[in-house]
Parts: sequence; C-alpha cells; structure tokens
Amino acid sequence: MELTTGKRPYNQVKRAREQQRTRDALLDIADREFLAGRWEQASLEAMASRAGVTKQTLLRHFGSKEGLLEQAMLRGFERVRAERFAAPSADIAGAIENLLEHYERWGTHALRIGAPDGAIPAIAELGQRARQLHYEWVEHAFGWWLRRYRGNALARRRAALIALCDVHSWWLLSHDLALSREEVGATLIETISRLLEEDA
Repeated sequence: MELTTGKRPYNQVKRAREQQRTRDALLDIADREFLAGRWEQASLEAMASRAGVTKQTLLRHFGSKEGLLEQAMLRGFERVRAERFAAPSADIAGAIENLLEHYERWGTHALRIGAPDGAIPAIAELGQRARQLHYEWVEHAFGWWLRRYRGNALARRRAALIALCDVHSWWLLSHDLALSREEVGATLIETISRLLEEDA
C-alpha cells in the first residue's frame, strides 16, 4: 500500500500563493504607473521586469496591457467601496469624516479617472462605476433622513447631497477656496444638516 506524504497539496498551495504574489506585484506596479500618469508610456517588459517576472508571465496572468489595467482598476474599485461603505449611517459628521479621509487620499486620482477619456475604455467604465458607487454611498450615509421625504422633495435633497459630497465640491472647497480640512468638514456638515432638517 502506497503512503501519501501530503507534499502534493502543500506544493499546490505554495504555488497558488506564489502566483497570487506575482499577480499582486504586477497590479501594484500597474497602479503606480497609472496614478503617476505614465500608463501610456509604460511597457509590458518594464512592468514585468520590475515585478521580477517575464512579459510572458504577465500575459499569462492578464492577457494584455489593457487586461492588466482593467484588473488593477477593479481591485482599486473594490478597495474604495470597502472604505466608503465603512462610513456610519445616520451620522452626518461621521459620514463627512469618512468622505474627507477618502478624498484626501484618492481625490486627485479620482478626478483624473472621472475625466472624459475615450482612449482607454477601462477608464471610462471605471468612471461610470465610481459615479454609481457615489450615488449608493449617499443613500447609505443619509438614507435615514431621506426616507422622510417623497417625490420632488426627495429628488431635490438627494441631488443636492450627491453634488455637495462630490469630489469636485471637495476640490473647490479645499483647493480653489483653500479651506482647511476642518473648515471643509464644518461647511459640509452645516449645509447638509440644514438641508436634511428642512420640512418636506
């Protein structure tokens, strides 16, 4: 009777971990190249080399340069979703703190991704998904108040919240008007509180 040593399952697990590390390394490099504005110039050979693998390995994992970017953006999108939906519900100050924390880290990049760009379909698609995520976040953060309203009153307040909490509003307040983070937060909290306290 032949005894099994258990090495084969161990080797499979080890190989899977190594493949995941390779994927993560390539995705990290793709993130850096894109966020630094160097994506168009970045070559597959250079990115693969920086990850310690060959171009063929990169292609085996992602199929193409576009496939690498798409997967990097998908991973980033899921991270952003997790961060944004960690915001508390029925807590205006907590929601705004979550929003500002996110924008200070990713706001500049979000503006680049959200800009019209027909050259890279993955960017346009991500921009649309990001806008939808923002709409859902507004419902998550302020739904406790919004449920008091109906019809046009609800639509107006929802639209106002989407605009007030948009990354462009953050940029206007924090960069164009040079308000401090505390002032930006106080401005948004005060405005949103008044909006949601009004009668329908």
